Amino acid sequence: MIDQKGPKYQDLSRFRTPPEFRGRSWLTVLVWQTIQQTLFAWSPQPAFFWRRWLLRLFGAEVGRGVLIRPTARVTYPWKVRFGNHCWVGDHAEIYSLGHITIGDNAVISQRSYICAATHNYQDITFPLVADPVIIEREAWIATDCFIAPGVTVGAGAIVAARSTVLRNVDPGTIVAGHPAEVKGYRAASLT
Repeated sequence: MIDQKGPKYQDLSRFRTPPEFRGRSWLTVLVWQTIQQTLFAWSPQPAFFWRRWLLRLFGAEVGRGVLIRPTARVTYPWKVRFGNHCWVGDHAEIYSLGHITIGDNAVISQRSYICAATHNYQDITFPLVADPVIIEREAWIATDCFIAPGVTVGAGAIVAARSTVLRNVDPGTIVAGHPAEVKGYRAASLT
C-alpha cells in the first residue's frame, strides 16, 4: 500500500542538480554522451589512441600509454585524470560526478565501478554530494569491484575481485570482501 501522507525521508520532487555541478553546460554533457555511445564505444579495441584523443577533447587529463577499452564509460571526462600507462577494462564505470584520479600504472579491471558522488540522505531534497576518488599509482582494482565516494586506494594496493571498498586502503595492502578487509600485503619488486 502506498503512503499518501507525503514523503518523510526523501522528496524527489524537490531534487535539483546544483548549478555548475556538472562542470560543463547541458549541451556539452549531451554531446559527450552521444560521442561516448557512438564514436568511443564503436571504435575497434586496439584504437586506444582514438579514445585517448576523444577524452582529451572533452577535458580529461590523459597520460602517455593509457589503455581504455571501448566499452568503458566515463560520465564527465573533464573531472578525470588518467596517469601514464594506466588501464581501464571492459565495462568499467568511471562515475565522475566528482573528481577521479587514476594514477600511473594503475589498473581498473572489467566491470568495476569507481563512484565519486552520493546523495545527502539526511536532507529531504536528497541533494547530490561530490566526493573525489583517488586510485594511486600501481594500484590494481580487480574485476567487478565497487569503490565508494571519497575513497583513496593507496599506491600498489590490490582490491580483490568483487570487493566493495567503503574506506581508504593503505599502500601495498591487499583487501577483499564486502566490505573489503585487509587480507595481506603486497611485496614490492626489487627489479
